[in-house]
Amino acid sequence: MSRRERIREKIMARVEVVDTGHETPCHLWTGPTSGDGRGEQYARMSLDGQTVAVHKVSWTNENGFIPGKKQLDHKCRQRLCVRESHLELVTHRQNQKRRAAAAAAAALEAAE
Repeated sequence: MSRRERIREKIMARVEVVDTGHETPCHLWTGPTSGDGRGEQYARMSLDGQTVAVHKVSWTNENGFIPGKKQLDHKCRQRLCVRESHLELVTHRQNQKRRAAAAAAAALEAAE
């Protein structure tokens, strides 16, 4: 089994497939998270002795490295989702705009 396959298997062993209303089901991480601190509630795992963000490992495993000026945006708005097709490379500014738009839409929906 290749390293890529071993990593995918390690990730999928801790994933629950859940329909969250996005176009395809999310792969929600059921393992450890970053807690309430910096980068709160993102999926975390140990890989080669380092604690890493699972969504970044998932993306990198399938697509290669993340360029220095880019971030991964969860298109499904689920921080625990590690499904590679739900992640998109964006700039920090794009990520902030999308986050703000999603928060505004959620606030509007809650007010109705």
